[in-house]
Amino acid sequence: MSPRVLVVDNGSLSTAVLRRRFAEFGADVDVTPHHQLPPNARRYQAVALTGTKIPADRGDYRTLIDLLRECAVPVLGVCGGMHILGLAHGGALVRKGGRVGNHVVNVNVGDDLFSYVGPEVKLFQRHTLYMTQVPHGFRVVGWSDDCPIEIIRSEDGRLTGSQAHLEFRGDGHRIMRRFLELAAG
Repeated sequence: MSPRVLVVDNGSLSTAVLRRRFAEFGADVDVTPHHQLPPNARRYQAVALTGTKIPADRGDYRTLIDLLRECAVPVLGVCGGMHILGLAHGGALVRKGGRVGNHVVNVNVGDDLFSYVGPEVKLFQRHTLYMTQVPHGFRVVGWSDDCPIEIIRSEDGRLTGSQAHLEFRGDGHRIMRRFLELAAG
């Protein structure tokens, strides 16, 4: 049976690419705008949050945050989706210089999310917001010299956030595939 994934569109230009990647990995994928969420996420094995058109620190994502706090399925937040996850759990953001293109990120290879990659991955970045405080109940599992909080995971492993757009490059695809495998059990 294929895992069902709900992709929550927060206004990202790459929503279609994120949906297509999950489908390529064998998932049945539904896409919904963040302001039209289903009443619960119980029929899904995972939820993915896209980047944001309106930055997470300025948008109204309360309904989405409520869903994240109530659902028990694994969640992957990409770029602005990571920021929403972080803000929902007490993280802090700062606006600074833009970052676009491929960047090397160090990952904790002891974390099962990184089974298919080495200790350094190349990931595509496109953002101006950075997390400056790790959310309560999370740990940093990916970092770089100019962005010390690249990838976060909740202590129970259910919630994952990536500053990078995993949907655009091979190392990101491998991380997404592993997330889906872990979600499917």
